[in-house]
Amino acid sequence: MPVNTQLSLLIASTSKVHGMGYLEYARDIIMDHFSHSANVLFIPFARPDGMSHDDYTEVARSFFKSLGKGLRGAHEFDTAHAALDWCDGIFTGGGNTFVLVTELYNRGYMDALPTRVRSGLPYMGTSAGSNVTGLSMMTTNDMPIMYPPSFITFGLVPFNINPHYLDPDPGSTHMGETRETRIREFHAFNATPVVGLREGSCIWVRNGQATLTGQHRMRLFEQGKEAREVEAGADLNFLFDNTL
Repeated sequence: MPVNTQLSLLIASTSKVHGMGYLEYARDIIMDHFSHSANVLFIPFARPDGMSHDDYTEVARSFFKSLGKGLRGAHEFDTAHAALDWCDGIFTGGGNTFVLVTELYNRGYMDALPTRVRSGLPYMGTSAGSNVTGLSMMTTNDMPIMYPPSFITFGLVPFNINPHYLDPDPGSTHMGETRETRIREFHAFNATPVVGLREGSCIWVRNGQATLTGQHRMRLFEQGKEAREVEAGADLNFLFDNTL
């Protein structure tokens, strides 16, 4: 099946890369992605480390202001529907996916947000905010510091994301499990494909076309198959064969 032509998604591995400021590595693509958005809703619920929703929102607001965009935090609205009625674009920041998913369910976003995005509202996520675009949060790297109502997430794409994907270091003497090992453990019980998204890489979906952007390849894991590399710039529409 073709990619939903109304979907407008920017699924980023991270908000920062080494040597650059917040979101600066993706400035041009973010500007393009939100070119028709004046009011961006920021979802700040993923941070459990003492940073307040207000402070986290201010970080995002500063960047989007430099793009000429207005931005408000989701916590500033009484309901998810009020927030979604105000905005014409959405950005969900990173942090802990267990915390984020718990808050999305408790605050009513898990039902309301995907409906709006499937109808054309541009969505961007980084890290945890990218995890929730997939079918489930079960391939997150985060510790389970909260118990969400469900592991099921937005289902905007028919696969899961593993952001901050790291390749095994051949010179390391560390004997613990690699990221690839953990994803293979997931596939012992689940058939959902998993995209290992390296730092500085994004999946951009718009106008019925999905593309891997950035300078790095992504690693694709499928149950019962050898993992394979997908080159930067590649057409990713094949991943949507089982699109919802």
